[in-house]
Amino acid sequence: MSERQKPHNGRDKSGHFKVKQADVEELRTDPNGEDYVRDDVRLGGAVEDVGVDAGLRGKKIEDLVRDNRDDTEQAAETD
Repeated sequence: MSERQKPHNGRDKSGHFKVKQADVEELRTDPNGEDYVRDDVRLGGAVEDVGVDAGLRGKKIEDLVRDNRDDTEQAAETD
């Protein structure tokens, strides 16, 4: 029987995080902060927002996706 596979929680096998973690709101107030985030996303693919309001953006996106799904279902029913 194989060993139980544990979740990686965003870490690679050596235990380091795969993506950079930063407070995006704090970086946006820095004069070079948006360039920093843009370069990190271009090179690494992502920056994890660990700021105080990080979860609020995810909630807003979830609401937008739900609204879009409802709208497309309604449009499909009328066709």
